[in-house]
Amino acid sequence: KWAILFSHPADFTPVCTTEIGRLALKYDELTKLDCLVATLSVDPVKSHEDWLRDVVAHCDNKIEIKFPIIGDADRKISTAYGMLDAGTSASQDLPLTIRAVFIINPENKLMLTLNYPACVGRNMDEIVRCIKALKLSYGKSIATPANWPNNHEAVTKDGKTTNEYKGSVFLLPTVSKEDADKHYAGYLTCDVPSNQPYLRLVKPEVVGGDAATEKKGLLGFLGL
Repeated sequence: KWAILFSHPADFTPVCTTEIGRLALKYDELTKLDCLVATLSVDPVKSHEDWLRDVVAHCDNKIEIKFPIIGDADRKISTAYGMLDAGTSASQDLPLTIRAVFIINPENKLMLTLNYPACVGRNMDEIVRCIKALKLSYGKSIATPANWPNNHEAVTKDGKTTNEYKGSVFLLPTVSKEDADKHYAGYLTCDVPSNQPYLRLVKPEVVGGDAATEKKGLLGFLGL
């Protein structure tokens, strides 16, 4: 399976409370994407259990926390995965984790990391978007453009403007024209002043939305 490891600085803090609440709202969607979720802080498990009552009460929607929150009190995991802020850890007896996100593929390989400072809360829609983009491109010779899937709302095809390529993805430059013609029906090469054919759009349904998954767990990735 795909997996997300999501660290937060501390229980009983305002931004973390909203982050866990918003992540809980996305949990079912992530599960449908065959994605495991676990969160982590250096607080003990008992603290997590007490704090989660506040998280549920504060969230605008009725939520249930269905994912585990790891208590990394000895900082073994957060140290191993670089979750501690190097700029402040030396001055703290008990350093806190930054707002880190790790996205791991079915082969237990780290595919994406996001690191936020304590003062900036994370956008859960962006994390879901990253999972979808990674799954779409997994094992395929494509890449998602900026702002995908809200990209290329209008392109020129055969001298006319069309919106049929909204949400399309790019073929990688390593794909030959012969392979593109054979495997990616209906791809569009965008006209640019350089006349170089490197902007080749493919509709997402041509490449499929899901990659084959291998059943490996997040805790195995963490070595637990």
